[in-house]
Amino acid sequence: METATPVKRRMPRPRADALRNRERIVAAAREMFVEFGPEVPFDEIARRAGVGNATVYRNFPDRDALAREVVCSVMDRTSEWIEAALVEGGDAFDALSRFVHFSADERIGALCPMLSAAFDQNHPDLYAARERTMDLIEALMRLAREAGQLRSDVESGDLMVAVSQLTRPLPGTACQGIDRFVHRHLQLFLDGLRAPARSVLPGVAATVEGLRTA
Repeated sequence: METATPVKRRMPRPRADALRNRERIVAAAREMFVEFGPEVPFDEIARRAGVGNATVYRNFPDRDALAREVVCSVMDRTSEWIEAALVEGGDAFDALSRFVHFSADERIGALCPMLSAAFDQNHPDLYAARERTMDLIEALMRLAREAGQLRSDVESGDLMVAVSQLTRPLPGTACQGIDRFVHRHLQLFLDGLRAPARSVLPGVAATVEGLRTA
């Protein structure tokens, strides 16, 4: 008597409505983190997403899990944008400039404070998303530098510090109210990145590795 070969059970795929709910929660959380900061109550996020509190907790058991998903989703979109720009080719500094303005629209500066010292910086999902994004940013800068368009004394850390600071909402100021200034000031910053440089920068270039160990 032969023993029947056991049939491997497939892992159930998430239902389409469950995936949509998760996407709505992440989108609502991103908006509210930008508007009110990382301590916004879960019930407010649930209300904006149009789901129940239980649905939020079923997808994200704690605030760190939700914040990590929000940050990773922004970095994933950023990476996809840069990959498309690299495939498209064309003027390297123009691509770098468009990336900086794209970063402003993604509210990168408003989301950076969420990654506090208590946040697990080495979580595998966050680490993978961050490394992919930074590798692509450095590739974009390298192309502009090789084309003689980007000054040689700046590194990716310089770029990310400036973008984070210039896109971070001012205390007590509604985010929407400063949008008209953000892109204006970013363009001033980008003009300062162009080669040939018109001045000597003080100090040394900031690398991402240097920022992490500072």
